[in-house]
Amino acid sequence: MAQYPYIAIEGVIGVGKTTLARYLQQALAAELLLEVFEENPFLSDFYADRSRYAFQTQIFFLLSRYRQQHQVIPKAIQRAPLVSDYTFDKDRLFAHLNLANDELAVYEHTYAALAERIPIPQLVIYLRAGVDTLMERIAVRDRPYERGMNRDYIADLRRAYDNFFAGYTQSPTLSIDTDNRNIIHDEEARRTVIGQIKSAVTQGASQLRLPHLKDAAAPLSQGSPEAGSRRLPDFQRFHRALDAAKGFNPDLYLNYILLTEEIGELGREVARLWGTQNQLAAGNHSDELSRQQALAQHRQRLAEELADCMAYLLKLANYTGINLEEAYLKKMGGNINRVWSHRPGLAHLDNTTPSEEEA
Repeated sequence: MAQYPYIAIEGVIGVGKTTLARYLQQALAAELLLEVFEENPFLSDFYADRSRYAFQTQIFFLLSRYRQQHQVIPKAIQRAPLVSDYTFDKDRLFAHLNLANDELAVYEHTYAALAERIPIPQLVIYLRAGVDTLMERIAVRDRPYERGMNRDYIADLRRAYDNFFAGYTQSPTLSIDTDNRNIIHDEEARRTVIGQIKSAVTQGASQLRLPHLKDAAAPLSQGSPEAGSRRLPDFQRFHRALDAAKGFNPDLYLNYILLTEEIGELGREVARLWGTQNQLAAGNHSDELSRQQALAQHRQRLAEELADCMAYLLKLANYTGINLEEAYLKKMGGNINRVWSHRPGLAHLDNTTPSEEEA
């Protein structure tokens, strides 16, 4: 059965997530998943005394959001597109803002056991607005438990969201500034935003920006990527410009040696991850929980080492005049119809069968 798109909308309290979700539901003939926050019995007390009621509020939200998403999303996306006004990831963002020490450790233990069972959105829409705009919108909707909303808390939350999405890589992300876009009263603004989202669903979107460098070389391909998308040729062009700006040595063999060095560093970090996982498992943690906690400790270093390896692959492709995207798609196109006599990835154990790379 076909799987339909799952789109999630995120942003700070009052930015307009639910309003946009309802409009998008109509535009896409989608099903709607709205966060049920009114049922949290600790919410009013939390806004009155954050430090005292943060843990109860956060654990209730975590379990409630897990129950809702775990039950609804897998079935909904088999029937129609799905639009949600929140992501499961937001729970951990709020937890790190509101919890500390033992309470945060207990939360992380619970979150790690639940998060892997939640489907990841095909697209996340990040709505942004300034603190003044957010405070104004919160006041206009006049929810009783938000009437005493602290401006500093909203400012902290806004920074936390910006930092979170600056490093978010789980799903393609479309960032939309809403300070000067009132999608309730401005029909043109609403059409523009919905048009952006429809394009992003079709083409993919990534708002992560490459550092700005003047490209010193012609692109490898004549076509340019669609607006809002990011493709491998963009990264190859960036590395050509970076090499020119920094005066990096383009020697093919030197950069191959440097790639193998980076692969070795990646291997050492994987070994450390494996050791941490085994230590946790020896302490009577489940295998899956041990893996999740070990990954949480090593993910940042793994990301850095993988990024270094990717950088040198892109550089080597540049120095040999190869369009890496075209080469990859051509190779995988052949592999789709290929039949292995062994499990792919274990060819190096079979001395009589050529590996995938050798074929």
